[in-house]
Amino acid sequence: MPIIKLDAIDSTNDYLKQLAKENWLENFTAVMAFEQTKGKGQMGSEWISEPGKNLTISVLVKDVPLEMISIYDFNVAVALAAVGLLNLNNIVRVNVKWPNDIMADNKKVGGILIENTFKSDGTFTAVVGFGLNLNQTDFEHLPQANSLTNITHQIYDLEEMAEGFVKSLKLHLILFPEHVDEAWLRYNDILFKKGKPAAFELSNGHRFMGIIQTVTREGKLALLLNDDSIAYYDLKEVKLLY
Repeated sequence: MPIIKLDAIDSTNDYLKQLAKENWLENFTAVMAFEQTKGKGQMGSEWISEPGKNLTISVLVKDVPLEMISIYDFNVAVALAAVGLLNLNNIVRVNVKWPNDIMADNKKVGGILIENTFKSDGTFTAVVGFGLNLNQTDFEHLPQANSLTNITHQIYDLEEMAEGFVKSLKLHLILFPEHVDEAWLRYNDILFKKGKPAAFELSNGHRFMGIIQTVTREGKLALLLNDDSIAYYDLKEVKLLY
């Protein structure tokens, strides 16, 4: 479970993908950077992190068999691995803001970006990027963001948290095929804003109110609308506003 440590890099996901193209890498090889200059978030957004204060890590997960775990199962396992890491560090009020933001005390502390490569043998290889606000205290221009140190008043060791995430990820992926139903129940139980009226925005800019009911096993968000109908959206169609 080697972890490659870099002082600075544009994107740990991009670096790990290129490294895997050029070299044979052990499964769960990880790259962490103390500064990431062009970190990527979901749907092409930028992940902004204060240098040396937060965890930015990417993990290579090789040859995942689709008959055992679908890409939607995989996403759930990764999200629960991130939540599990926070729970182990005494952060208990943790939620997942669909699809891949990690919330603590109703503010964003982390984000996940998974990039998959599908193979003809029925497997896929994933690069799992995870950013977690650890020791940063100033979020003046990011009012919806927070860090673990602001919540617990503790200082976190970046390398220890990196190792903890890789271990949590490996454990959740090993256990997932035997505990699929329980994992999905857990994921849906901790959805941010579930059961509460919330604002959403479609890809065309139209905004509307809805109530999150569940995320389906096909990865779609089920929303209760004002006319009491249920609508289903994938991550490219709608986003949950804060």
